[in-house]
Amino acid sequence: MKVLIMHTDLRVYWRRRLIYLRNFLKSKDIDLYAIELFGKGSPYVFDPFTKTELWWDCLFPYNSNNELSKHQIKNRVFSKLNEINPDVIIAGSIVFYSGALGIRWAKRNKKKFIMFDDAKPSSVKRNFLVQGIKNLITSQIDALWLPSNDYDEEYSSLYNKKAIHFFYGYNCIDNQLFKFNNQKKFDNNKIICIARLVPIKNIQNLLRAWKFVNENNDFNTLIILGDGPLFPELRNFANSIKLNNVAFLGAVAHDKIPQYLHEADAFILPSWTESWGLVVNEAMAAGLPVLLSNKVNASNTLLKDGINGYSFSPGNIAEMQQKLIAFINLPEPAKKEMSANSLKIINTMNYENMGNELLATLNLLKTKRNKKLGLLHYIAINLWYGRYNTFGWDRVEKN
Repeated sequence: MKVLIMHTDLRVYWRRRLIYLRNFLKSKDIDLYAIELFGKGSPYVFDPFTKTELWWDCLFPYNSNNELSKHQIKNRVFSKLNEINPDVIIAGSIVFYSGALGIRWAKRNKKKFIMFDDAKPSSVKRNFLVQGIKNLITSQIDALWLPSNDYDEEYSSLYNKKAIHFFYGYNCIDNQLFKFNNQKKFDNNKIICIARLVPIKNIQNLLRAWKFVNENNDFNTLIILGDGPLFPELRNFANSIKLNNVAFLGAVAHDKIPQYLHEADAFILPSWTESWGLVVNEAMAAGLPVLLSNKVNASNTLLKDGINGYSFSPGNIAEMQQKLIAFINLPEPAKKEMSANSLKIINTMNYENMGNELLATLNLLKTKRNKKLGLLHYIAINLWYGRYNTFGWDRVEKN
């Protein structure tokens, strides 16, 4: 069996996932291939395509999508798919070129198609017509790969679970990279936030909340790790409200992040919204209790309030203050228990589980007949090309 994973780009967290899956599936006599569409235009510009593996290719390594016509993209994608001729295509949502063209090729060639998605439908605003077309096309996928079963309620209201197989666990990281080998101590007096400094991360409200902490518990320091267009504005804001115990460290290499996590007592992420938030996985794999906005989707699966951290509303500064103080005032044994609980929870979301979930799904799909397209499905799939637009991903819409 040949399986192909295709997306706009497969950077950062996908790198190790794909290498693991390639080796894991190879042991089951399944060949895995990977295709990235564009080498430029990604939010992950700091992680360029540098692959040399024969099974992993980038179709337009020197282009972004807006430098190409949809026909150029389609022709190159179809040519590569014809060359590999996979039995199963795994691709992102059909709103992207990878998903839209992947399902079109799969249906034309009587192959199976799996879609992965970590955005909850309720978090994406579309007009009735566009959402209807998306639902029409997506109803023809064979399986849906979601981060966790927390997504079931929203997706099962749109798609029939009897017709589409749901499975889980792709939003994982290499937990071992973040493992703390020594006994965790909670005497660092540091709480860390790792985030790109853009409006959607809600760092200004975190600084407002930290002002209260600063005034009532001035021996703790807030570490902000990350860069972005708001860096100077946020640093000036911290100075304007006379925050003393806050450190803006800027961006660091990804392989240095575990060290900063190990030197902290807890992790906080106050985002207005996150489709998942893989930095939460990293913090928990490093043994940190987590303080999370209830709009971070990872919190619904990974955070047990009062067990391995605390939840708060991103717009409620007083509540954020309360949760910060509540954690800081915990005795060390309680913090150690939260740390142990974080490790226990994150260890259920790992590469082994991801591989087993995918393997079980591939075996299931071998027993399923190909779906027959209705006229409307056929028209929608063959007219829709997908798109790639990251404009506004880091902005917050205020009502």
